[in-house]
Amino acid sequence: MKSPDQLVLAFREAGLKVTPQRQLLFRLLHDNTAHPTAETLYEVAVREMPGISLRTVYQTLTDLAAMGELQQIDLGGGAARFDPNVDDHHHVVCDSCGDVRDVYVANADEISVAGLAGFSVQSARIVFSGKCPTCVATPAAPPVRKK
Repeated sequence: MKSPDQLVLAFREAGLKVTPQRQLLFRLLHDNTAHPTAETLYEVAVREMPGISLRTVYQTLTDLAAMGELQQIDLGGGAARFDPNVDDHHHVVCDSCGDVRDVYVANADEISVAGLAGFSVQSARIVFSGKCPTCVATPAAPPVRKK
């Protein structure tokens, strides 16, 4: 993702308003690897700027996605997540804590996939799931037995 200053210029060039609220969101998204939802980004933003609205967050994220400055991703967990990393990559999701991380697949164009006969594939998104290192290292609580 471009720097906050570069996003200000990109928004102005696109004829979009640059407000203090949007500048805050540009800053919060820059180098953000958490893949936030609009709601989680809003929770962080409202602590710094109590007057910001959830609608502003959604509209800014929508504008950034339309401009190709971030990706809106659906990882099957309900709410859309937003990824400032627009490089070609995939994701891994922890089934226990919900942590999302970027992963890179070497030679993804050479992966053999059955069942694509006749399709003209334009892109592919791979989502790996399992347990992150933290959750693997944390012992599970024993089940509660009823008497």
